[in-house]
Amino acid sequence: MKIISAKEAAKLVKEGDSVFIGGFIGCGTAHKTIEELVNLGTKNLTQISNDTAMADYSYGKLITNKQISKLIATHVGTNKETGRQMSDGSLEVTLVPQGTLAERIRASRSGLGGILVSTGLGTLVAEGKEIIKVDGKEYLLEKPLKADVAIVYATYADKYGNLSYDGTTRNFNTLMAMSADLVIVEVEEILETPINPNNVVVPGVVVDYIVDSRKEQ
Repeated sequence: MKIISAKEAAKLVKEGDSVFIGGFIGCGTAHKTIEELVNLGTKNLTQISNDTAMADYSYGKLITNKQISKLIATHVGTNKETGRQMSDGSLEVTLVPQGTLAERIRASRSGLGGILVSTGLGTLVAEGKEIIKVDGKEYLLEKPLKADVAIVYATYADKYGNLSYDGTTRNFNTLMAMSADLVIVEVEEILETPINPNNVVVPGVVVDYIVDSRKEQ
């Protein structure tokens, strides 16, 4: 685990990468790192996130700046620019039910071949997907979802890279940190003492880089 600046973190994202972005409409998001990625202008990215925030806020700016060519998310209604690009065909959008998105990411972390869900049966969500019967009931086979890079948030980190959270800021951050090839975590505070093992939410072994949001970037 290495401590780097937000600018250095943004440069680790390469054109064409798939990127997990933690947060829920900007709550629990690595804002400084995302802002530097916007400034850098890296394009042709696949964004995997719960939503797309707002057009002028946080990771919503990536959409507005046309850095995202493909989006996998649960809802896009808070960002009018997402809807506009979706309508004109410049942005490929795959909408995934929120629970399904979480479990697909979890499946990747756990080494599973997929998950079976009933949500989406008989809708556009089911198109092109395998249907499997279990005890006479039909389920959709949803495949694991992994990314090249995860840009996530944590409230606290210690010198070993262990992470802990306050409140609802965990959201998708904990799942995404365990399911990407390269993990960048922006934190509110780096503690001088190790986090009590009982309070570790994400182990440092999966963390590659940490950005201290309190420092000038």
